[in-house]
Amino acid sequence: MINNVVLVGRLTRDPELRYTPQNIATARFSLAVNRTFKNANGEREADFINCVIWRQSAENLASWAKKGALIGVTGRIQTGSYENQQGQRVYTTDVVVDNFQMLESRATREGGAPAGGNFTANNGSASSAPAANNATPDFGRDADPFGGSPMEINDDDLPF
Repeated sequence: MINNVVLVGRLTRDPELRYTPQNIATARFSLAVNRTFKNANGEREADFINCVIWRQSAENLASWAKKGALIGVTGRIQTGSYENQQGQRVYTTDVVVDNFQMLESRATREGGAPAGGNFTANNGSASSAPAANNATPDFGRDADPFGGSPMEINDDDLPF
């Protein structure tokens, strides 16, 4: 079975760092991930994906990443459920993050000059590596992949 998730998005709020009774760090956060298409009004929509990260990686994320930070994560989807105070069953879906990487510097995000490095956390270990270049990558999907003009399709051309 395969359960892999790769996401690139912006933090919608600062990560919430907490510790279990066994003193294991965990952080919850939400990523806003742009959809690859625009809606009928020509606006880009986003999905808001709940994520959880554990141990040293959680502490690193809480220290380095703040609201609005562009990050990449890898992990897996995990579902669960609980009973709320009204006795109703509530179902949850989270991405359990194994690794994350900061994709832009804080100076870039806040409008300053690029810092020339990025931060990566991988299974509890962290490293700071120099960036390949100082250019900010364009992760926007504003270009229309179909050329901008609608296709003309006759009902006789459809196979159904």
